[in-house]
Amino acid sequence: MAFIDYYQILGITKTATEKEVKNAYRKLARKYHPDLNPNDAEANKKFQQLNEANEVLSDPEKRKKYDKYGENWERGEEYEKYTQQQQNSRQSTYGGGQSSGFEGFGGDDFSDFFQSMFGQGGGSARGRQTKYRGQDLNAELHLDLKEAAETHKQALTVNGKNIRITIPAGVENGQTIKIAGHGAAGANGGPAGDLFIKFIIADDPHFKRDGSNLFTTVKLDIYTAVLGGEVMIETLNGKVKIKVKPETQNGTKVKLKGKGLPVYKKENEFGDLYVTYDIQIPVNITEKQKKLFEQLKDES
Repeated sequence: MAFIDYYQILGITKTATEKEVKNAYRKLARKYHPDLNPNDAEANKKFQQLNEANEVLSDPEKRKKYDKYGENWERGEEYEKYTQQQQNSRQSTYGGGQSSGFEGFGGDDFSDFFQSMFGQGGGSARGRQTKYRGQDLNAELHLDLKEAAETHKQALTVNGKNIRITIPAGVENGQTIKIAGHGAAGANGGPAGDLFIKFIIADDPHFKRDGSNLFTTVKLDIYTAVLGGEVMIETLNGKVKIKVKPETQNGTKVKLKGKGLPVYKKENEFGDLYVTYDIQIPVNITEKQKKLFEQLKDES
């Protein structure tokens, strides 16, 4: 098998920085990824070579050995031990002043040594089918507030595959969950990547959310505010009737305990619903009503 120059595979020079290695790999890996070239054997081969080159050149220690020993970088330490043993043996035989005969060992000698000791390929990274993990994938799932309040199953299509997931009640806007093994396929029998799903929860026209608590504003007529009474309140689970105390002031807040959202992954725990009263001043009042208000003013 011909020697593969990892620098040439990535299209960089030997003086490339770690960042340049990383950028070159990402650019080419996207281009030759098997998911984008499903029936292209050459692209798949190129992708494997890219992974192999990145595995070595992105690791400072491996890169140092590769620069020194080339394709036989994985057996470099064994070569050094071998030459040291040979040198010690010759010194013992001929005396400390004699040359060991290995001082001029060049690149061809490396190849001859490794081929004789370990066979063709020298145990290099090319000599094995390295398993590479597939890329992670990202997806967005859009929900409304009521959907986020209920544990339910939902299907979505990612990378051409239909996936059905269970969405726990109480997920937050922007929250991301991981579905292991549902990313891109691996290479050479390597494991698949993971799928990361980000939840996008639309604003609700009736409620504002803060964690598991909800906030809403309810219009209250002046008569109920002054005299007291009852008012219907919209919640996520339907309407409820609550009592209004007499002489309720504008902006008064009341708490409906447990009427908020479920707490994420905490069974039977719920937030609260906070209601703010917005007292409405009557308009287009009749002359009779106006006189009654004037009478109330005078009596005050």
